[in-house]
Amino acid sequence: MKMIGKVDFANATHADAMDAQYALQRHIYDLTRKYYLLGRDRLIRNLAVPNGGSVLEVGVGTGRNLALAARLYPHARLFGLDISAEMLKSARINMARAGADGRYLLGRADATAFDPQALFGEPGFERVYISYSLSMIPDWERALGLALSVVEPGGSLHIVDFGQMEQLPGWFRAGIMAWLAKFHVTPRAGLFDAVQRVAAAQGATAHMRALYRGYAWEAVIER
Repeated sequence: MKMIGKVDFANATHADAMDAQYALQRHIYDLTRKYYLLGRDRLIRNLAVPNGGSVLEVGVGTGRNLALAARLYPHARLFGLDISAEMLKSARINMARAGADGRYLLGRADATAFDPQALFGEPGFERVYISYSLSMIPDWERALGLALSVVEPGGSLHIVDFGQMEQLPGWFRAGIMAWLAKFHVTPRAGLFDAVQRVAAAQGATAHMRALYRGYAWEAVIER
């Protein structure tokens, strides 16, 4: 099948859409998302990466999260993939600023159809995480299952994304849902159910919780 970089040609339309969206936006992305992508730093701190362990971020974006992981885990090997070539330009800059040269690799790939061995020369990873990306991936359940499948035995998959804001005022929920839709972001109402299904199918254990009155949902799946 024809490939564009590491992106399956069948999903080239989505890749092109992401590049068009982020070609300019990537320059201000981290500044504008700082105050409402809640729980990202918490996720990174809770990774507890073993010394010399490997970490993969699915949907690395600007590399902001992976750069933080580089600082918190100076002996970790770091990997990130994204479908947007534009976002990967920013990710390379942020990883260099984090002083991670020589211990990270970035690759352009679809979160629903990547091969870690072909992309990074790695069969799997001790820690894998997805931060505010499932709400932007059309076939997000497939991405979830694939992410867990590349976690090494004894490792874990960590997820944080928009919740259903179930304990917040109705006017706030309606307003932010409408605003997110303008950026092609769809909070996944079935996230916790999907986490349980995927964990059970792969013989793993899932732990889930709502954060900030349901503004964000967090899940950890352990192999």
